[in-house]
Amino acid sequence: MAISSLSFACRPSFPFRPSLFHRIQKVRFSSVAAIKTLDVQENVIKGNSRNLGDFKAPEWRKLSSKELGIGYEVYLVGGCVRDLILKRIPKDFDVITSAELKEVVRAFSRCEIVGKWFPICHVHIGDTIVEVSSFSTIGRKFKVGLRNDIGCPIDCDEKDYLRWKNCLQRDFTINGLMFDPYKRIVYDYMGGLEDIKKAKVRTVIPANISFQEDRARILRAVRIAARLGFRFTRETAHFVKNLSHSLLRLDKPRIMMEMNYMLAYGSAEASLRILWKFGLLELLLPFQAAYFVRDGFKRRDKRSNMLLCLFSNLDKLLAPDRPCHNSLWVGILAFHRALADQPRDPMVVAAFCLAVHNGGDILGGVNMARKITKPHDTSFHELTKPQDLDSEVLINEVVDFAASVKQVLSWMTDEHYVSLAMAEYPQAPYSDLVFFPLAVYLRVCRIFKCSKEGPEKGFMPKQGRKIDYEMLGLGELQEVRRTFARVVFDTVYPLN
Repeated sequence: MAISSLSFACRPSFPFRPSLFHRIQKVRFSSVAAIKTLDVQENVIKGNSRNLGDFKAPEWRKLSSKELGIGYEVYLVGGCVRDLILKRIPKDFDVITSAELKEVVRAFSRCEIVGKWFPICHVHIGDTIVEVSSFSTIGRKFKVGLRNDIGCPIDCDEKDYLRWKNCLQRDFTINGLMFDPYKRIVYDYMGGLEDIKKAKVRTVIPANISFQEDRARILRAVRIAARLGFRFTRETAHFVKNLSHSLLRLDKPRIMMEMNYMLAYGSAEASLRILWKFGLLELLLPFQAAYFVRDGFKRRDKRSNMLLCLFSNLDKLLAPDRPCHNSLWVGILAFHRALADQPRDPMVVAAFCLAVHNGGDILGGVNMARKITKPHDTSFHELTKPQDLDSEVLINEVVDFAASVKQVLSWMTDEHYVSLAMAEYPQAPYSDLVFFPLAVYLRVCRIFKCSKEGPEKGFMPKQGRKIDYEMLGLGELQEVRRTFARVVFDTVYPLN
């Protein structure tokens, strides 16, 4: 099905650099589709003969760009098309072309082919990487099996067949859309538009086969549903839950990547709720699952708790085009677990956060915390009843809390302690999964490095609440610390 009337196709501020399309297509618009010689109308020439003199008008011709070896079909494909239809900001853009990958490489000065089993081009445009795949590559990797038993569309020409064949390889119907921004046509062969209207996440082929083909699709289903506010179809939901244990066989870097997509791009709270609802949280984040169980949090609970509030406040600061570094959300998990294990006075939490904000300066954090007059959120059992703590006691409490956060962080990265997280709940599935790499552990340790001797060397105070999202995405220490403190402070001392 081809649709040409969608509003986003005509938007003047299309959020993608069109130079990519122009350069892949080459001179698409100067060489048109069919070789044809046009007879010049005699009356037109005769009517202007007195002005032309002896000049002989050249023949008008239309030449096939394909015959001349230039010009290719180029489409936006996948989730970016879905997001444009929903008037959302795409996380990234994927492009597919009829050109061979080596021809794409020749068209761009900063471009390389990556991937052994499924090669694609990474085209560097400024600080952005655009993934470009080729119909020919996908055709060679097309799997024999169930997909070959699915009939192609009626009245299918060669180009339709190539597009349909590619869309059939996608994970979910709402990702099986192609958009030609020049013809202003969206191609839908999988029923993706109908599922967008119904706010449903549905696999292209039967869910049990799809998830066994690629286990990571289970996590992508969660991420998409969380970000868009969509629901799973009944079949998809059934196999998200029943095949959840297969996630433990995924490569750890792949799990980390998918979890980062969930928690760093503005839909962390919804992702945690869905992970808990379908029994995935106890496999991926057992410490947090244990907290939900102890808190009496039901699978379909609509209430909130401190962990969810922390990530809700993080979500308010982030977006698909403004993500944070993974060290921030890992730090929030460790911070909350330490606080849940040993509740603290709100003043201790405030002083700790202000110390982190100010380069690890505990004395400065304590002095600033004493000036707080706002009431804290009394609904969180992680916060004890406020007491009148003198400065020395408050300093020692902050030091102790900082040490406990680092201790929890070490537990979260130790398979033995992870396996014990749900031990008191015999019906819980066993998991000793640790997918945080060492580099992230070390980064988070630096976030919580606090001292009585003042801020760390090189610390520069920053005025105002404006976030430098480029630095936050890169994991720049001071920006991550400031954002962490802001999230915690907004949770403990909400504006309303």
